[in-house]
Amino acid sequence: MVQLSEIDFYNPDTFLESVPYETFKQLRKEDPVHWNPQTEGTGFWVVTRYDDVVATSTDHKSFASGHGVFIDESVGGSELMMVNMDAPKHTGLRNLISQGFTPKMIRRMEPHVRDIATKIIDEIADKGECDFVTEVAAELPLQVIAELVGIPQEDRHQIFQWSNQMIAVGDPEYSPTMEVATKAAAEIFAYANELTAERRENPKDDLISVLVQADVDGEKLEDLEFNFFFLLLVVAGNETTRNLISGGMQALIEHPDQRQRLIDDPSLMPAAVEEMLRYISPIMYFRRTATADTEIHGQAIKEGDKVTLWYGSANRDEDAFPNPDVFDAGRTPNAHVALGAGGPHFCLGASLARLETQLMFEELLRRLPDIELNGPVSRLRSYFINGIKHMPVTFTPEKG
Repeated sequence: MVQLSEIDFYNPDTFLESVPYETFKQLRKEDPVHWNPQTEGTGFWVVTRYDDVVATSTDHKSFASGHGVFIDESVGGSELMMVNMDAPKHTGLRNLISQGFTPKMIRRMEPHVRDIATKIIDEIADKGECDFVTEVAAELPLQVIAELVGIPQEDRHQIFQWSNQMIAVGDPEYSPTMEVATKAAAEIFAYANELTAERRENPKDDLISVLVQADVDGEKLEDLEFNFFFLLLVVAGNETTRNLISGGMQALIEHPDQRQRLIDDPSLMPAAVEEMLRYISPIMYFRRTATADTEIHGQAIKEGDKVTLWYGSANRDEDAFPNPDVFDAGRTPNAHVALGAGGPHFCLGASLARLETQLMFEELLRRLPDIELNGPVSRLRSYFINGIKHMPVTFTPEKG
């Protein structure tokens, strides 16, 4: 048990060893809508119960995204990023891009995505060891999003580096200072501008070409709007799924009975992916801002207050999930909120993330069923992403 006054979810060190599930459990019981002060900043509410996270997520009239979805105040220009928008602007942009992410479109991609997963495993299968994050988990979403957006494959590792620098401010390996993150954003914007200019001259069958030609409510995307859209696509398109696959592998290593269950019955894989999402919750929180005086779970919330919704806590809520700390590969029902709680801000790439994760684990468990840890797991220093940077593993090499 910790003193409630000592809890600080703005400090990334709080999450360095692991997500503080016991602290979240304590808050759900003792202080489900908890005030977290900041030494620099106004402070924010921490919403930890499942029902409250769902209710707040879906009450767009009382809790808006347009003032920023991160604990820090919105930085210059980022109000042009889709996650930081409310209707009607958000609706127009989302409708524009969602055509490429419909379940029907994603199902069409399945053979190709499986082929990419197979080739990634081919690269490591005879080595008997690898860094699972950089050589496996990161590669599939990176290659797929690069292809979808229209980024040359030879540039994908540069995108990987920029993404890490942007989402991991304060991590000593990736992005020790805000200056590193700011420079990475500028470089992504410059890269986006180059691709845009090229696609205006030579359109292709990719999302960049769609965005260059598109208009929203009769207006073309301005350059800065396009840049933020591009940034959101490439960062969100590789970060979340990479951490889902990495965390999913760690969960299976730590629960060998559940891994064997999947090997014995591959038809459970879709349910297992949902359980990975619930158990890991790769995005730990998003923020809303109260648009008027209101309340959550009896706690008064003032207009302008920052309200953070902690998905990893909601997904371990005892009132919503039986035995929530148990990884159950066949768990059903499983109404987790790892990809959002529905509504206009539900994760646009949810179907793609599910497909990539399912196909990767189908191939991994078929070909390399005995992957084990081969050293310490290196976690990302972040209060936003539940991420793993490096995970050395060993396995029986595949015989050619």
